[in-house]
Amino acid sequence: MSRPLYRGFSSGGRGSGCAGLDSFDVSYQTKELGENGFGYELMNPAGINRARQNLIFTILKLGLVVFIVLALSGSLYWAISISTSSPSSIYHGFRRLQEQVVSDLTEIGELSLGISRLKELEFCPPEYENYAPCYNNVSENFDLADPSVPIEYERKCVPDTEMHCLILPPRNYRIPLRWPSGRDFIWKENVKITGQEFSSGSLTKRMMVEEEQISFRSGSLMVDGVEDYTHQIAEMIGLRNESNFIEAGVRTVLDIGCGFGSFGAHLFSKQLLTMCIATYEVSGSQVQLTLERGIPAMIGSFSSRQLPYPYLSFDMLHCARCGIEWEKNDGIFLVEVDRLLRPGGYFVWTSQINTHRSLRDKENQKKWSIIHEFAESLCWDMLSQQDETIVWKKTSRRKCYSSRKAGPAVCGKSLDVESPYYQPLNPCIAGMRSPRWIPIEHRTPWPSRARLNSTELDIYGVHPEDFAEDAASWSSAIQSYWSLLSPLIFSDHPKRPGDEDPSPPFNMLRNVLDMNAHFGGFNAALLDAGKSVWVMNVVPANGPNYLPLIFDRGFIGVQHDWCEAFPAYPRTYDMVHAEGLLSLETHQKHRCSILDIFLEIDRILRPEGWIMIRDTAHLVETARTVITQLRWDARLMELDSSSDEKLLVCQKPFFRKQQ
Repeated sequence: MSRPLYRGFSSGGRGSGCAGLDSFDVSYQTKELGENGFGYELMNPAGINRARQNLIFTILKLGLVVFIVLALSGSLYWAISISTSSPSSIYHGFRRLQEQVVSDLTEIGELSLGISRLKELEFCPPEYENYAPCYNNVSENFDLADPSVPIEYERKCVPDTEMHCLILPPRNYRIPLRWPSGRDFIWKENVKITGQEFSSGSLTKRMMVEEEQISFRSGSLMVDGVEDYTHQIAEMIGLRNESNFIEAGVRTVLDIGCGFGSFGAHLFSKQLLTMCIATYEVSGSQVQLTLERGIPAMIGSFSSRQLPYPYLSFDMLHCARCGIEWEKNDGIFLVEVDRLLRPGGYFVWTSQINTHRSLRDKENQKKWSIIHEFAESLCWDMLSQQDETIVWKKTSRRKCYSSRKAGPAVCGKSLDVESPYYQPLNPCIAGMRSPRWIPIEHRTPWPSRARLNSTELDIYGVHPEDFAEDAASWSSAIQSYWSLLSPLIFSDHPKRPGDEDPSPPFNMLRNVLDMNAHFGGFNAALLDAGKSVWVMNVVPANGPNYLPLIFDRGFIGVQHDWCEAFPAYPRTYDMVHAEGLLSLETHQKHRCSILDIFLEIDRILRPEGWIMIRDTAHLVETARTVITQLRWDARLMELDSSSDEKLLVCQKPFFRKQQ
C-alpha cells in the first residue's frame, strides 16, 4: 500500500483551484493542526494517485502549448529577419551556424572514442632532449664520447614503437630572437655545446660564447673574414664581387660541413640561398647551430649514400675544411658533387692541403694530384687557385664526356635516377641525358627564375594553367594564413583579425617546413608577400616528384618519407605546413599512423611554433582528435563553402622542465 501523502495549505483552507478534490473519498479527510501552525489533511492514497496523473497530464498539455507558441514566434521572427537582411548577412550567419554544428559534432565524436584514445602523451626522459631518430642515438649513450674524435653516424631508420612521448626543451630554453637579430645571436642554453667545437679556429666556426648568448659577430674579424672570403671566390670566378653571383647564374648553394653557417648567412644578404649539410654530432652540431641562427640546414653525409636531392640541383657546392677525403674510394665523392652540380656550376674547395707549404709533403702531393686528375676526368675546368682555395667549373658541353680518354662512365638509363632516396653512391656520371641539362648562365636570373614559362614547365609535365592556378591560390591564401598566427584564435570567442587590426610582423617566422610542397607555391607566395622566411620544401617519397621543379625555381628542398624521422634536431622550425599530406598518406595503406607523423612534427617544432594542416574535412577532423594527445592548442577553420577541405591551425605550447 502506498504511503499517505501530506499536503499543506496556507491558513488551513483550500484554494478554489482545488475543486478536483470533489472526486476524492472525503470520509478520510480529517483536518489537523501541525506544530508549525499550518494545517494538513490525511487523504485516501488511491485518490492521491489519480490526482497525480491528472496533474501531470495537465502540465504536459500546458508545456506543449507553450512550445508551439514559442516555435511559431521564432519562425515568424526568423522569416522577418530573412526578409529584411542582406544576402551576405544570411550567408555568414549560416556559415557560423555550420561551423558551430561541425565543432559540436566533432566534440561528440571525440567523446565517443573513449578516454584511452584521448589520453595525453607523457614527456620523454631528459636524455631525449636532442634526440635525432634514424641515427641510433640517445644523449646518455654518448656523454663519455671524445668530442675530438669524429664519429660517422649513418642514417638507419628503424620503427620505434616505444617512442611515443613529447620531447621537452632544455631547462633554460628561450624562444629564439627574430630575424635578422637571431642570425648573429643565439641563446646559449638552446643548443648543446662543450667548448671543443670552436677551438680549431676555422673561418666558418668562429663565435664568442658569452654569459647567456653565443655571438657570431665577435668583433669585426669574423664578419670581415667571411666578406673577404666570398669576395675572393667571386673574383676567382671572374666577377667583380659577391653581389654579382646572381648575374652569373648562382642562386642555390650546397655548403658541405658548413661550420656554424656563417658562409650561408653572408650569402643570404646577396639573395643566394644556401643549404648546409653535416653529419650528426653529439654536441656542437653544425646543423643545430646553423638552424638556430635561421639558416637552412639538415643532417646529411657523403659517407655511403646519395643525398636526397635530384641531380643538377645546385649552382655551387662549397667545402671549407669540411673533412671529406676527396681522393678516397676512387673519387666517388667527387662524382656525387658532379651529380648535384648544374652544368656550368662551381665547386669551391678550401683546404690546408692546397697551400704551398703543405704540398711540400709527398703524401699531400699525392692526394692533391689524385683529386686534380679526377676533376679533369669529370670535365671540370680549374678556374683559379688562391692560397687554400680552388674553384672548379663543371662543363656545359655534353660532348666533353665522349671525348675523354679516361674517367667515370656515363650512367645508363637504369642507373640515371633523377631523385634517388638515400641510394648507395653511384660511380657513374648522372643527368647528362636530362632535358634539365641547362647551363646556369643560360637560366633566367633570380627572382624571375621563380616564375617558370610554359617551355620550362613542359619539362616536368606540368600544364601552365595548373601552375598559374596553384600560384593564384596560394597568393590569396597567404594573407589569411598569416593573420591567423595569433593566440587570439584559440580563445572562447576568437576574433578574426580584420583590415583595421595590425597583422603579425613580417619577421614573426623564419624557419618554415612545407611537408607536401607540390610546386613550391606556398614558398613563392610567402616571398611575394615580403615575409622574411626560408622554406624547406619537402616532397614526399611516395607522391608525385616535383622536387626538380622546386630547385629549378630557385628554392631548396628535399625528398622525404614521412613515416621516417626528418634529418633534423629537435626544436628547429617555427612553422610546419601540410596541405594534402594526410590524403596522400591515407592511400598508402597506413604504413604509419597520423599520431606517428604528428609526433615527428612535435619533435622538430619549436615551443610556441605553429602548425597548419589543410586537407579533406574528414581527415582534418580525425587529426583534430589525435592532436588532443599532443597538448597542442587547435582551431578548426572553414575555407570555402564549395570545398570539402578544412584548415586546422595549431600552436605548440611552451612546456618547461620542472626545476
